[in-house]
Amino acid sequence: MYFDFHLHSNFSEDSTSSMEEMIKKGIALHLKGMCFTEHMDLDFPGNSFSFLTNLDMYTETFLQLKEKYQSQITLYFGLEVGLQPHLKKEIPQLCSSKNFDFLIGSTHVANRLDPYEAAFFENRSEKQAYQNYFEVLLKNLQTYSCFDTCGHIDYVVRYGPSKNTHYCYRNHADTLDEILKTLIYNGIGMECNTSGFKYGLGQPHPSLEIFTRYKELGGEIITLGSDAHSPSYIAYDFEKASALLKSCGFHYYTIFKNRKPEFIPL
Repeated sequence: MYFDFHLHSNFSEDSTSSMEEMIKKGIALHLKGMCFTEHMDLDFPGNSFSFLTNLDMYTETFLQLKEKYQSQITLYFGLEVGLQPHLKKEIPQLCSSKNFDFLIGSTHVANRLDPYEAAFFENRSEKQAYQNYFEVLLKNLQTYSCFDTCGHIDYVVRYGPSKNTHYCYRNHADTLDEILKTLIYNGIGMECNTSGFKYGLGQPHPSLEIFTRYKELGGEIITLGSDAHSPSYIAYDFEKASALLKSCGFHYYTIFKNRKPEFIPL
């Protein structure tokens, strides 16, 4: 009986699934709760997607469905905020613009480049590209602390030329340690994002080594999300994620209501 705290419906531009479809699947899976975290990436580069959610329509639909299904599942209202260092005024305003239960801070862009695009990896090694991403992620975390968990810390690995074949914690240990220490200092959680299994990495985001190091440094706040954009991936491989987190010494994961944490046994 899990809570999935990273979900997208067609209020996110890269999903075609209605919120009601997603909810019905969550009920069928006997989830205790679901948190919708629609994309909001201000000033996203490129022309493919804008990743801007219509917050008023999203809020209205969410509240209607929350009431409709209140006897079957608990629904939580969230947002996945795309972090970029130059949005120092806009991002805190966005995070306080609605009565959110939960906010994910994610780095989808590094120096105006999207790792999804091949251009991100041009004219540098894969290791250099990953390092650049982690340095921008650290800068984001040093700039903002207005969210509850850091989304898919090694997101960039999804799109690397060899994905995680040559990727490991020690190649980026200094920067990753600073990322983890910054999260812990600011009381921000780290997400266990099971889409890594879906993308063929054989592990969630981030890797086992990073979870282990987070625990060693004193980290305790872990949120659990599938990053599902369609019903078929809701709570994807949560049993694997639970076993992995237990192997790292974690006994609980965290959900949020009204931006306040609650710890749930694994």
